[in-house]
Amino acid sequence: MPSVSIYTEEELVLLLKQQSNDAFNYLYQNYSNVLYGVIRRIIHDEQTSQDVLQDVFVKIWTNIERFNPEKGRIYTWMINIARNASIDKLRSKGEIMKGKIQTGEDIVINTQKGTTEQTTDTIGLRKAVGGLQPDYQAIVELAYFKGYTQDEISKVLEIPLGTVKTRMRHAMKVLRETFTG
Repeated sequence: MPSVSIYTEEELVLLLKQQSNDAFNYLYQNYSNVLYGVIRRIIHDEQTSQDVLQDVFVKIWTNIERFNPEKGRIYTWMINIARNASIDKLRSKGEIMKGKIQTGEDIVINTQKGTTEQTTDTIGLRKAVGGLQPDYQAIVELAYFKGYTQDEISKVLEIPLGTVKTRMRHAMKVLRETFTG
């Protein structure tokens, strides 16, 4: 039975920069589930999510030299890669409508119920967003949690871009007051 290695963040980054297969295996075993969770919150199709997860690990492997520990932790860096890769996949030609249709259904369900799904959220943002009026809630959900642009939100919700911008400003004002007030 192979020995199980445990690395500090510094050791892991150093070994990854040296292209260590053991460090990469450790990284995959210890971080794939959390990265997959980030991807699945954005991409609802399981097979596509698995494909994106593989792409994320390839990006981590090939771009590890760009990681700067002075700017943050490797965990945060990998989360950002996963989130950005997921959004890029949704925006890609073959996936954009599939993702938007599912997101549109989520919005209808959430608007009818007047709540959003409750997931782990360290600062309570989901709860605060759930307290917004349904029109504002839908826009924040798409922009913040799904990564849509305001133009894309306008098309998905079939409302004018100006309305999206106005509702977004109002929602941000309400959320800001919730957290600072």
